[in-house]
Amino acid sequence: MLTVKSELLAALGQALETLSPGAGAKAAFESPKVAAHGDFAVTAAMQLAKPLKLNPRALGEQLRDALLQSPAYQQWVEAIDIAGPGFINIKLKAAAKQEIVREVFGRGARFGYQPDNGKRMLVEFVSANPTGPLHVGHGRQAALGDAICSLFETQGWNVYREFYYNDAGVQINTLANSTQLRAKGFKPGDAEWPEAAYNGDYIADIAADFLAKKTVKADDREFTGSGDINDLDGMRQFAVAYLRHEQDLDLQAFAVKFDNYYLESSLYTSGKVDDAVARLQAAGKTYEQDGALWLKSTDYGDDKDRVMRKGDGSYTYFVPDVAYHITKWERGFEKVINIQGTDHHGTIARVRAGLQAANVGIPQGYPDYVLHTMVRVVRGGEEVKISKRAGSYVTLRDLIEWTSKDAVRFFLLSRKPDTEYTFDVDLAIQKNNDNPVYYVQYAHARICSVLASWGGDVASLAKVDLSALESPQALSLMLLLAKYPDMLSAAAAGFAPHDVTFYLRELAACYHSYYDAERILVDDEAVKLARLALVAATAQVLHNGLAVLGVSAPTKM
Repeated sequence: MLTVKSELLAALGQALETLSPGAGAKAAFESPKVAAHGDFAVTAAMQLAKPLKLNPRALGEQLRDALLQSPAYQQWVEAIDIAGPGFINIKLKAAAKQEIVREVFGRGARFGYQPDNGKRMLVEFVSANPTGPLHVGHGRQAALGDAICSLFETQGWNVYREFYYNDAGVQINTLANSTQLRAKGFKPGDAEWPEAAYNGDYIADIAADFLAKKTVKADDREFTGSGDINDLDGMRQFAVAYLRHEQDLDLQAFAVKFDNYYLESSLYTSGKVDDAVARLQAAGKTYEQDGALWLKSTDYGDDKDRVMRKGDGSYTYFVPDVAYHITKWERGFEKVINIQGTDHHGTIARVRAGLQAANVGIPQGYPDYVLHTMVRVVRGGEEVKISKRAGSYVTLRDLIEWTSKDAVRFFLLSRKPDTEYTFDVDLAIQKNNDNPVYYVQYAHARICSVLASWGGDVASLAKVDLSALESPQALSLMLLLAKYPDMLSAAAAGFAPHDVTFYLRELAACYHSYYDAERILVDDEAVKLARLALVAATAQVLHNGLAVLGVSAPTKM
């Protein structure tokens, strides 16, 4: 049906070009507001009527007559109706919709993918400081980032996943001091325990392993504890490596992998921060005032100028961000997306201002941002706020252990990133239609069960006669399958993996309706094979969509 749509769109473009030179390039189909009116709608007659000084309905009739003369419309279209002031509603023949089944079989796991566009993009997400286990907010960010990466991969982008973390600064010092206090035998609640210290049980575990001279290994580092209670720097490095290892385990449990871990400290040691500041100064975009160095960020739409270097010589936190994003551009990533919490909203204008002021060829609006809210966790009807492991919040691993990786991913992706979300643990473990991930996975498993009962070669269904697929339920299911590629494109463009969850739920519901309406394993061989081909194609699309979300497609449940 995708080929059918392309042929019909090309014929529409030719007809419009004949009516009004230049109009053919704007040929487009819309979805009718009422499904019963047709499969495609065209509003071009109303748009062209005024410049052509014609009655829109009369122009619509001219366009309909022209379309009916084209071979593509004669082959694939059952009827073209004019409605209201000039709406054109197009109803496809059943054979046109049946083509989608062959297209799904032809592309398989790549159905919905666009050709390689030769472009590189970087998505930075999670980027948690190595000061504690990943919390549920990090989980939402991990699910969003990974799904957005997958969406853009379907659109032909070469996607690079990057984790950026602050391995220096006040928080790391607090981590080291908290670990040293635990090593000395102090604990939360003691008079010697600072209010700012980290309270989770994991701090005691780090201290014990450091004193035991254990070796910890993360994806990007390895360190052995000296066992010396006064070795604060060694304790700092050990704690960071320990927590990086813990975060690796969290991410492995969530099936998230990164291509690179980028250290904030490297921006300083490599001179990239100083180089970025020098670029801004050379461009005349800075000034000295009150002992500080300021960026003229108001030149680029910020509400006020921003301090870059404080009186004590240290840089404010957005300066290394500017340096970091210059490296992204210099590494050849023409598109960059940052997945961050809504508390980072204030940094967007100043980072973009710094990148424009640096005058290194970076386009306006670089990078893109996807901001997400935090997540409330409810269990047994009550909000859960504290994890013994972390001391003050629910960890990502807690949530996975309470439910499953699939449930956590699907649930955290089921709403727009910037909307509040309450994760219902009890709902996530239910095995019924109220649980959205179960509902979608069950549809896939149900189809696999039908195919297993049949026992034939699924690949052979690619060539069967599909003419028996003419019932309203079958036609609706095929039409929905055909919408999958466009849905992916729109979801990628809008940074909206929640659109994929909505589509999958709709597809599962459409399949369940079809299954209830028509028995598949009937005696009539031709009818049986056609219906098997349709449901096998549906299973493939369910599988593909779940894969974009990082969710499994079980064959049995």
